[in-house]
Amino acid sequence: MADDNHVAQLKTGAANWNTWRKENRRISPDLSGANLSRTDLGAAQLSGAKLTRADVSGAKLSNADFRGADFSGANLITADLNGADLSGAKLIGAKLTRADLTGAKLSNADFRGADLSGAKLSGVSLGGANLRGASLGGANLSGADLRGTNLSRANLKLTDLSRANLGGANLRGANLRGANLSGANLLKAELIAANLLMAYLDGANLSEANLRSAILVSTDLTGADLTGCRIFGVSAWDLKLNGVKQQNLVITRENEPEITVDNIEVAQFVYLLLHNEKIRDVIDTIGKKGVLLLGRFTAGRIQILERLREKLRGLGFVPMVLNFDKPDTKDFTETVRLLANLCRFVIVDITNPRSTPLEIQATVPDYTVPFVAILEEGQDAFAMFVDIQNKYDWVL
Repeated sequence: MADDNHVAQLKTGAANWNTWRKENRRISPDLSGANLSRTDLGAAQLSGAKLTRADVSGAKLSNADFRGADFSGANLITADLNGADLSGAKLIGAKLTRADLTGAKLSNADFRGADLSGAKLSGVSLGGANLRGASLGGANLSGADLRGTNLSRANLKLTDLSRANLGGANLRGANLRGANLSGANLLKAELIAANLLMAYLDGANLSEANLRSAILVSTDLTGADLTGCRIFGVSAWDLKLNGVKQQNLVITRENEPEITVDNIEVAQFVYLLLHNEKIRDVIDTIGKKGVLLLGRFTAGRIQILERLREKLRGLGFVPMVLNFDKPDTKDFTETVRLLANLCRFVIVDITNPRSTPLEIQATVPDYTVPFVAILEEGQDAFAMFVDIQNKYDWVL
């Protein structure tokens, strides 16, 4: 419980309080549990004070000296801590929702489990601070100094960390979904298992960062520097990689011989090729046994498709189907080219064709994969087919 004399002295105003502190340097003020809500304590000397579970919500505390103070479990919601010195202070489990900490000194402060949602943290110094398990969702940390900060498992969803200095920071398991890390410095940062889904990392420096098992889905890495990153186990899908620098990406675990690649999107594939014999067998199987079936397999012709599949399987082949019975606006060309290049041969149904002529003309000249055309009795092939057949001897 708070010392009533200490609370009464504090409420006489910052000037009187500071004089009292100078005259009683050996006393450690105990303000634990005190109600200081909306009190004006601007520039008050409260270093080393005990304010555990105190209600300081909405209080004016700008430029106050809280070095080494204990705010564990305290209510600091909407408090004005602009420019305050909280270096080394304990704020374990404190509520700092929407608090104004602009320009505050927070180095080596302990924010474990604290709620900083929506707090203003622009320009703060958080070097060496412990934010393990803290919630900073929606907070503004633009340009903040967070070098070496422990933000493991912190909730930083939608947080503005643009141009923040996170060099060497611990972001292991942190939730950075949708966070703005544009231009941030993440040199040698630990991002193991971090969630970077839809995060903005455009122009960020991620050199030598550890991204092992991180989620990089729909992440914007435009112009970012990924040189020397560790990327074993990353989930990399739908990335924006325009102008990104990706050299010497380490795809192996720390305890394995180091293997590097220069493309994060192919890293998983390369690792699987090296370490998964089944993947190599699958690729070998596709090349030797894969058969691509092209055509318009409408409801009336689906039986033809099933008969073809059944026969191919019986012969030991692996059928893959690309059905053109889709809207005419759909462009299949790149898909056909990719799949055709993987397969042993292609069966193409040229009965009542729509997209098929275009796909054949776009694919046949570039690949010497056998194309076997089938046509319903009584039907004529499309006009250009005979020319294609005469020009390319792998069209059967």
